[in-house]
Amino acid sequence: MARAGDVPAEPLVREAAGALAAFAGDPTELLTACRQLLRRRPGCGPLVWLAARMLTGADPVRESRDAVEAIVADPTAAELAAALPSDTRVLVIGSPDNAGRALLRRPDIEVMVVEAAGEGFVLLQELRRLDYLCTDVPDWGVGAAAAACDLVLIEAEAAGPDGAHARSGSRAAAAVAADAGIDVWVVAGVGRFLPVRMWQAMLEIPTVDEPWRRDIEFVPFTNVGSVCGRSGRGRVAEAILATDCPVAPELFR
Repeated sequence: MARAGDVPAEPLVREAAGALAAFAGDPTELLTACRQLLRRRPGCGPLVWLAARMLTGADPVRESRDAVEAIVADPTAAELAAALPSDTRVLVIGSPDNAGRALLRRPDIEVMVVEAAGEGFVLLQELRRLDYLCTDVPDWGVGAAAAACDLVLIEAEAAGPDGAHARSGSRAAAAVAADAGIDVWVVAGVGRFLPVRMWQAMLEIPTVDEPWRRDIEFVPFTNVGSVCGRSGRGRVAEAILATDCPVAPELFR
């Protein structure tokens, strides 16, 4: 599988669910496979959510199917598209999954896309194909762009009580925007919000030692005004309480 940040959650979870279902008849083998998957894809909330469901459910195969169905039916993009204010200049990092699909539904919005190691190309290509107003922002311009936009959208790979994992560049964008009084929304689709124990355990998965070389970084909720998920836009505290990820501490041992 590609890196979690390179592909949308739907194909990622679908592929992982199919692979893990092959071990459904042996709980020990299933646990081992789940652990190996998360070591290869640290920081991906939907994979933690999927693995926890399969490990704690009475029927792992049924859980894998239900998880895929939930991801496919995720209404987050539609909810975000409806919540976005009109005639707004929005900044995003790379080609975010739900945020990108939401912006493609809103031709009235100007989109500033930070390249994020070249990952903004996919969204920029789609916006240009539709003749939407968009701007290509190089990595080094993320701070200036965050100060010049009306709203920053941060797509969460995973989220917990104190913040979210998002594409590198997101923390700088959120900090600059918050300091300038510009609103910051975290977009957290199905499977992203994790309960406290699962979130803390996930943060301890070994990654690249130098934080400046990581694809994913931590964005504190102190710089975030709202969260938009499957129930629409709301407060951070409400989103945290709405997590449906089971607690499976054995996943991280």
